[in-house]
This record gives sequence, structure tokens and C-alpha cells, in this order.
Amino acid sequence: MKTVITIPAYNEEKTIGVLIKNIHEVMKSNDYDYKILVVDDGSKDGTREVAKNAGAIVYSHPRNYGLAETFKTEVNKSLELEADVIMHIDADGQYKPEEIPKLLAEVKKGYDLVLGSRFKGKIESMPLIKRFGNKAFSKVISNITRMKISDGQTGFRAFTREVAKKIKITSGHTYTQEQIIRAEKEKFKIKEVPIYFAKRKDKSRLISNPLGYAIRAWINIIRIYRDYEPLKFFGMIGSLILFVGFILGLYLVYVQLFGVGVNRHLGLMMLNILILSIGLQIIIFGFIADMLKK
Repeated sequence: MKTVITIPAYNEEKTIGVLIKNIHEVMKSNDYDYKILVVDDGSKDGTREVAKNAGAIVYSHPRNYGLAETFKTEVNKSLELEADVIMHIDADGQYKPEEIPKLLAEVKKGYDLVLGSRFKGKIESMPLIKRFGNKAFSKVISNITRMKISDGQTGFRAFTREVAKKIKITSGHTYTQEQIIRAEKEKFKIKEVPIYFAKRKDKSRLISNPLGYAIRAWINIIRIYRDYEPLKFFGMIGSLILFVGFILGLYLVYVQLFGVGVNRHLGLMMLNILILSIGLQIIIFGFIADMLKK
């Protein structure tokens, strides 16, 4: 079973050398057939050179594209290297290379996608806003997949060549949730294993702006519902609009029965008809989108 360990990296020269060294030690001691692939996402420091000197294959983006595009490159390059299993680990040193065999063992047992769950294991440190965001994402993914996922955002995961070939990441924002959702839809076997999550030694670039991180997180949650549960997404919006139209309609009925008649409320009547029409059209659109999704 040939394993390619992939590491996305952006300005990680301080940590990536030690990480690669530790991975080599773990993989050699367990007698794995492996290669280490670093995808340098346009780093401006010495990440590329440090990774090469540590014994990794390095592919560099011409500029910074972000995590989703970097993950796509990882998968494509790993398939070119004829990987049977792709093991993804972040470059910041928060995931422990010593736990790589734990995930690979589950792949050997027949699982197609194995997720390292921080919330089932031990978390040394995680900012409150990130903890809340991760749990919110996991709840959404659990609802969509109808299976309990405790850590849908984990960057520590192993998956087979079949998963890599069949599941094409289309999102330009994040790969973590999309891979899980698509894997479940394709009936791949998914399992979570508890892992240790260490405290980051330097400042996180992901949540340097807490408000911005929170906004991006909720936008991504909305996108997930829109793309994978269109009936629920558009149904909720359409129902809310219909409810507003219903309340306005009750007011117009009240005016007709007990007020001065509707002659002075023709504008409101036209608005009410428009609101009800929009709400109904959005719900119908949800049904159409749901049928096309299937």
C-alpha cells in the first residue's frame, strides 16, 4: 500500500522541517512504502527550500491560491505519484505524525475516508470562536450526511485512491466539508478516530481577524446548505416569505371586515400578491434544484 503524505504549506519555514523529519521517522519505523509531498502555496519565506532539504517532494504554486486549490493540487500530484492512500496533514505542527499509523490502520481495515477527530481526542488549545465554528460546521455536515460527524473541519485525514479519483472538489473556499459530504453521497465508508491536537506555537493566520473568520464560516455554512440541501435551504427562505405574506393577508382581511375597506389599501394588496408569489416561486425552485441534484 503506497502512501503519499501531503502537506499544504504557506510560509511555514519554522515548522515544516521538523514536521517532515518526524514523519520520516514514523513511516520508516513502521516500514511503510511512502513519499512526502509538500504543496507550497506561493510562500514568501524559505518553506520550499526547507521542505526540499528535509527530504520532501515539493510542488510550488506561482502565488497564494488558498486551502481548497492547494488540496486539489495535492490530490492530483498524489495520483501522479501512484498513491494507493493519501494522508493529509497540516504544516503547522498541531497534528502529531505519531498518529499517522492510527489512521492508515483504519484504511487497511477497509475504510475509504478516515478523519482524525480533535473533539473525540484531546485538544491542547483552540480559540473559542474556532471551537464554536468547528462544532457548527460539524452539526451542519451531520444533518446533511445523516451520520454523526464530530469534526468536519479536521485537516488530518487519510483516504483511498478511489476516493481521490471519484470525488472532485469544486469549492473554491474549503475542501474539508465537501469531501465528507460527497464521500457519503457516493457510499464510501467513513470513520472518525480520536487524535491529539497541540497548541500552535505561533499566531494563527486563519483567525487573525475573529470577526472576518466568523463571517466566512457562516457564509460557508449557507453555501453548504444551498449546494447539498437545496430543498431545505430554499424551502426555509420561501416559507419565511410566505409567512410574511400570510400575516399581511390577515391584516387586509381584518381591514375589509372591520375597517374602512380595501379601497385605500390597493398598494398593500398588490405587495401582498407579490410577496406570496415570490415565496411560492422560491419553494418551487427548491423542489427543482433538489430534483436536479439527484
